[in-house]
Amino acid sequence: MSDADEPGPTKPLSDDDIRDALPEDLDAAGYVGPYLFPNNNRRRIPAVLYWVVAGLCVAVWFVTRGSNPVLVNAGYLWAALGLTLVGVYSFVSGWSLDIDERDALVVAVKQVGFPVGHASAQMGWRGVLSRPTWRLLLYSADDPPDKRGLVLVDGVDGSVVEWFVEDNPEDWADL
Repeated sequence: MSDADEPGPTKPLSDDDIRDALPEDLDAAGYVGPYLFPNNNRRRIPAVLYWVVAGLCVAVWFVTRGSNPVLVNAGYLWAALGLTLVGVYSFVSGWSLDIDERDALVVAVKQVGFPVGHASAQMGWRGVLSRPTWRLLLYSADDPPDKRGLVLVDGVDGSVVEWFVEDNPEDWADL
């Protein structure tokens, strides 16, 4: 082996050499037009994969059970059971997001009862089954806003989960 073939000391990577990026469907930077929030029902894809791997575990255990193998034992059945349960959870928590942020804003405006100026929507999940819920922060259309409200709108059926309205406590006199 020559000196040219031997590995030398490695040079540390600079920040410019490191590349990490969001998947294209999640990256909203530079996007022009209405943004389509990714649907939660994508969680059903890994659920099916869990079930396929669980089926393979059961099949391997079943084929090798009479030959007293060293590496294939009852642990394969336990793994299959665990994967099946995780798959069921992943499938059940894969709600279809039928209400987008614009629909949720319409529901929220009806609920608070005042004309809305600025608003912000955020997707959150509630409960053990991760039901999608829009969280909307609304300010009245006054300048400066007199009221503000927080409304939680179910992302599946569009019902109002919770809501709260108060006089705006922020002091905007200096602005």
